[in-house]
Amino acid sequence: MIERTRKIVKRPVSAEATTDDVVSAEVSDEKENSLRPQKLEDYIGQEEIKKNLMIFIQAAKKRGESIEHVLLHGPPGLGKTTLAHIIAHEMGVNIRVTSGPALEKQGDVASIITNLRDGDILFIDEIHRLRPVVEEVLYTAMEDFGIDLIIGKGPSARSMRLKLPKFTLIGATTKMSMLSSPLRDRFGTLFHLDFYTDADIEEILHRSAQILKMEIDRDACARLARSTRATPRIANRLLKRVRDFGEVHDRGKIDLKTVEDTLHALRVDDLGLDKTDREILKTIIEKFGGGPVGLNTIAAATSEEEDTVESVYEPFLLKLGFLERTPRGRMVTPRAYKHMGIPFRVK
Repeated sequence: MIERTRKIVKRPVSAEATTDDVVSAEVSDEKENSLRPQKLEDYIGQEEIKKNLMIFIQAAKKRGESIEHVLLHGPPGLGKTTLAHIIAHEMGVNIRVTSGPALEKQGDVASIITNLRDGDILFIDEIHRLRPVVEEVLYTAMEDFGIDLIIGKGPSARSMRLKLPKFTLIGATTKMSMLSSPLRDRFGTLFHLDFYTDADIEEILHRSAQILKMEIDRDACARLARSTRATPRIANRLLKRVRDFGEVHDRGKIDLKTVEDTLHALRVDDLGLDKTDREILKTIIEKFGGGPVGLNTIAAATSEEEDTVESVYEPFLLKLGFLERTPRGRMVTPRAYKHMGIPFRVK
């Protein structure tokens, strides 16, 4: 039987998390730390995922088993790390957090997993960046809960199987296509996190404001929600910046003007586009006639990394219908021209 009363171990978050994240083992302010929900009932949005997760968790607890391996994928900032911690909390087990780039050799995997107990969770962020040699070790670890090690060299070398505790692996990735089929197929459950609705973001903002002991009116909250790129991480980050502006200007209650002043200072527009978003669109329109243009060319022209453009900025521009992916490259749509205030010319 899995021990259900053990305290969840919180460790520093992985490489996907930024300095704007609100949860870390080293954060001393309890208000800031509690912005990340600990239970499924407090998690806002992703309703279908929540319903399925609750069933899987309850079934596993009823059988006295650990939950099957879980793969979470979707754009950054949507709550993959939060869900991993919630699963650990709901199962009443420990969680160990690491990231794909941090696991360099077989021994790294072995040392981490052997320190787990039956039912514990290993969370690997950016799992698509695992080295092939590490990924191959995970195959047997996930299926057979063992690792085959080669001891010695040459004719005297022998193979030894290291028995592992029956752990649960939770992987998170922003690039599902980069995950190999053998690894992907070993996960019992796959969940895709999508962008949030404005209503869900407003609810998240109200919850966070209460935790931070902020007073924000309905109009201000709705205005802020529209500029959060439908992403909870950005919503909480902007909320804290609004709080800064409100405190400096001695505004007890956050009103619409405070929100608009903050967003104007941060150069975030009504749809949540920031300076870099607009620069990408403007570059494609003015330098390349609206496209099609390759991703590497866009990255070079805007002085951004290809991976940053593709994983951070492009998903939201695609969601808004401002960009199109074609076999020849990216193209800006007439809708983007209108938003940018640039006349559209049919080629």
